[in-house]
Amino acid sequence: MTNRNAAFPVLCFAIPFLLLHCSGNAPADRKYPFSHLGGAYLGQKEPGNKPELFAPDIVSTGLYERDFAMTPEGDEIYYCTVSGNYTYATILTSRLKNGRWTRPEVAPFAAGTDYITIEPHVSPDGRRFFFMSDRPDPSGTGRTEKNEDIWVMDRTEEGWSEPYNLGPPVNSEHAEYFPSVAKSGTMYFTRRLKDGSDEAIYRSKLVNGRYQTPERLPPAVNAGRMRFNACVDPDERFLVIPVFGLPDSRGATDYYISYRDDHDVWTGPVHMGDLVNSEARTEYSPYITADGKYMFFTTDRVEKPADIHALSVRALKAWHNSPGNGYPDIWWVSTSFIASLIPQGKQVGLPPAGEGNSFP
Repeated sequence: MTNRNAAFPVLCFAIPFLLLHCSGNAPADRKYPFSHLGGAYLGQKEPGNKPELFAPDIVSTGLYERDFAMTPEGDEIYYCTVSGNYTYATILTSRLKNGRWTRPEVAPFAAGTDYITIEPHVSPDGRRFFFMSDRPDPSGTGRTEKNEDIWVMDRTEEGWSEPYNLGPPVNSEHAEYFPSVAKSGTMYFTRRLKDGSDEAIYRSKLVNGRYQTPERLPPAVNAGRMRFNACVDPDERFLVIPVFGLPDSRGATDYYISYRDDHDVWTGPVHMGDLVNSEARTEYSPYITADGKYMFFTTDRVEKPADIHALSVRALKAWHNSPGNGYPDIWWVSTSFIASLIPQGKQVGLPPAGEGNSFP
């Protein structure tokens, strides 16, 4: 989620808002000549059943990174970075051009300093780009004050269109954030009431090109004391949900999964285990790739450097500017473990091993 939860001030998702883009002397510049960085997923070795830090010193650096999205073709990636305890918050992007990835930079639509722009999501068909922002909207809803809303851009021949507010019934006087869209067009998102008395996962179906009145999902999805930032499987077979306040949590917030059957009944939530959960506090931003093969997730788990044998100012500064330093980073792992979490006897339509691209 964003930092809209004053109810739990220590959690990173309840903080203010973010930014910063890679500077000219960042580690990525020194270690990775982008003219040689090609291939899928920024040229990174794809993970198996062991989670890996994604693109260390390129995407996962010493900064505060969260949220991940990519086009279904895999030629554009988007992720967020936070600076100054959410004084700035923005979306960075890298594109595959002529077989090589461009250096990450602030996306043009996210460069404003007076508002936040985070939580990118590209629809599975690649035709729409959703994100959350608290920018005013005098031309659309007519609202001139800040409010956390879901915004959208359309794919055109020239690229993405100008952003526009998604409007009602998804957006309201309350805070809406973390859009996640299924192949059907149905949008899953979080809504927090203005008085902070409730924060829950909602769903709005797309019928004849129009979003319908959002429905609050049942307790199998909206469990615990706080839940937010749910990511839907593109085929709507499950939701990955960061939840705070369940007894089997490893840390402050953990990733849980709720499965949906053919009758639209949700089962769960099921703790997703130690592959994606830890004692870290900020496990709150999941993403499933459009082909269902990988899960990207945010965590602030600490990775102590093996080459520090005695403390010094130089060693501490070097670690501070490296991933694994206690700020959130972006990790990824194969989704093959997800099928093993299905409650016994529950049918949720996951394909058998080896069929299709999802859940090998």
